[in-house]
Amino acid sequence: MIGLHEGKGTKAKKPPERAYALRLTVAGCQPRIWRRLLVRETMWLSRLHDTIQVAFDWFDYQTHVFALDDLRFGNPVKREDLTVEDDRDVALADLDFEHRERFTYHYNFGEGWQIDLKVEKSGLVEKGLRYPVCIAGERAGPPEDCGGREAFQDMLACIKEPNTDLGREWLEWLGPEYDPAACELEKINKALKKLGK
Repeated sequence: MIGLHEGKGTKAKKPPERAYALRLTVAGCQPRIWRRLLVRETMWLSRLHDTIQVAFDWFDYQTHVFALDDLRFGNPVKREDLTVEDDRDVALADLDFEHRERFTYHYNFGEGWQIDLKVEKSGLVEKGLRYPVCIAGERAGPPEDCGGREAFQDMLACIKEPNTDLGREWLEWLGPEYDPAACELEKINKALKKLGK
């Protein structure tokens, strides 16, 4: 007697999902500002953008783009001199990290923030671990709309002298909670939990 499923073979096994450890460094800042994130390979680039915004305490007020060699992903644009593909259509698994371990994220073109991303390692997704998660980092992200790298360095110098006019002005603008030396992993991860994968 022939069974109903005879001749169909077994279902192809889906390969186990991978995760990446990404190191994100704010380009051109001294002392160095960085984060280490664990993310799933199924994460969309648009979701990585959201994750970066949370990791550096930015508010997504400005335009962004991911640059990988001559490819650009972000808010879609097609002009003669520039093509930016939609980052909602690309997952990390599509980026060929076997042959590419670095790419960049540009945010707020007027101020020129750049995050250098490096794939430090890859492995299998850990059961029970919620992704994305920030597992390490140093220093607070540059405040949104602070004026770019040079203005940020000036701001850091000014707030070391809180009794000067500029020091008081910056501290008033920043608010009492801002600590440039603090990287608050618990606060970052609490916000990341709201994003999902």
